[in-house]
Amino acid sequence: MYRKIIKKLIDVFFAFIGLLLLSPIFTIVFLILMFLNNGKPFFFQRRPGKNEKIFKIIKFKSMTDKKDPNGNLLPDSERMTKFGSFIRKTSLDEIPQLINILKGDMSLIGPRPLRVRYLPYYTEEERIRHTVRPGVTGLAQVSGRNLLSWDEKLVLDIEYVNNISFSKDLNIFLKTIRKVFVTRGIELDSNMLNLDELRK
Repeated sequence: MYRKIIKKLIDVFFAFIGLLLLSPIFTIVFLILMFLNNGKPFFFQRRPGKNEKIFKIIKFKSMTDKKDPNGNLLPDSERMTKFGSFIRKTSLDEIPQLINILKGDMSLIGPRPLRVRYLPYYTEEERIRHTVRPGVTGLAQVSGRNLLSWDEKLVLDIEYVNNISFSKDLNIFLKTIRKVFVTRGIELDSNMLNLDELRK
């Protein structure tokens, strides 16, 4: 009952309320990024959702599109602005994902949606993470964030999917609120490494 119906209702309700309450912050960040990123405040990227259906995740854009003389994007560290670093550390870049929740692409709590290119590398057991909607935050994110190895994160994703409950989701939500104010364990880009490379 909770997994199939109540969880989705909670997602929609809190995503709507969240956007209302955070609208002043949303607007300020939007306007600053419009200026810093030449009118492009949002970052869109294809990610696998429930049943591996591809959707576009929405984030505030924390890096510029600066390129070298050959037209190639500069390294992430050179494109990251001070404000971009700030919104990442404070997780403000994640606010637009509330829109993804209202669209039905994501849930508040669930396995984080990783890159599409990782799909061929999952084991059959790990693919269970795609039987539910991906989350803005999840068990792996409140259990060490980027200090965990990929395999450890995937084990936690499997554990979450196999034990979804209101109490577990509430616990993860409360831990996420606390971790928003903690910057340790955050890397510049948590999704750039390849799964099979990490398993070698």
